Amino acid sequence: MTNTSNLFIKLFLLTLTSVLISSCAPDTNELSNGKNTWNISDGVEFPNNRPLSRSEDGIMLPDGTLIVADQRYGLAKIDITGSVEPFGNFKAIGYIHNPPEIESGPNGVHLSPQKTHILTADIFNGKIYRTSIDTGTTEIVYSHEYGVNTAIQDSTGAIWFTQSTLNKNEERMFGAIVKPIPDGALFRLPLLNGREISKKPDLIVDGLNFANGFYIDESNKKFYISETMANRVLSFDLDISKGILSNKSVLAEIPSPDNMRLNHDYSLWVASPLSNQIFSIDTNNGDYFVVFDAQTEKGAENVKVGLKRVREGDGIADLIGPELIGKMPGLLTGMVIGSETQPFYVANLGNALIKVSTQ
Repeated sequence: MTNTSNLFIKLFLLTLTSVLISSCAPDTNELSNGKNTWNISDGVEFPNNRPLSRSEDGIMLPDGTLIVADQRYGLAKIDITGSVEPFGNFKAIGYIHNPPEIESGPNGVHLSPQKTHILTADIFNGKIYRTSIDTGTTEIVYSHEYGVNTAIQDSTGAIWFTQSTLNKNEERMFGAIVKPIPDGALFRLPLLNGREISKKPDLIVDGLNFANGFYIDESNKKFYISETMANRVLSFDLDISKGILSNKSVLAEIPSPDNMRLNHDYSLWVASPLSNQIFSIDTNNGDYFVVFDAQTEKGAENVKVGLKRVREGDGIADLIGPELIGKMPGLLTGMVIGSETQPFYVANLGNALIKVSTQ
């Protein structure tokens, strides 16, 4: 068995055995600059019986229902009481996760602009799924040659997606964390004749070191993307009608950026697996602070080592272990944000989310 396979097994077992977080009253802390920040002790596991599987990312519906990635089902629906059930008919269209023979990895989860469908990207098999919120009907809209990290549809109907690396399985994906490989890319599938998604994607950006989550800010004509193994969030000017990006720049340099969402105050929230934190970035100037903190003492040391390694062209895979994850159910990968009055949820590769009340 290879070292990368051993690493994944270690991470998987870790998510199943990490210590249950004690329930405590949510507490909003205010920094001296008036910005809110929370830490792991402000959250509770949700659902508390740990029924999920690799809950990498998700979305929240207006009534508080959550729909998150789940390796067993494709997607899982969680109501406000914590009850969980499969969402979408993934099995009917051939979805199978039966490792090591067949690997599936639902990853980025995003709402369509009309909020009628959910796009789910599979980082292991390269499929992009579209699921109707009303009917639960799921279809495969595109199958990429390599794994797809995140897929988002814009207002023109086009679908943008990231390819983290040239992986066709889980082991090869982790290989790009063991040693940075600049084979990540961003693609766009245009809408043809106003009806059908093209089956031939346009290459928009290539040469990325593990392309990860991204956000399309159409109102401000901006596009943001995480380049995980370069420790930076990139910013581009966006022409949405033409599907063109220009004026590439570095918005912020943070450890191992992953999934991202735009918060109510228009700050960009970005998850960092290596630091076990969520950063809030001011998109006007790139200033940032930690908005959610689950970092351990050993994790803080690993961040310093990891930043140095990446600058020198080395990887960070061996730095990810129990001492980094701490009290999180699994490796921190994202966040689910609803309205200002609703809690937010911290997504991860474990079997429960972290629910944080903001009121």
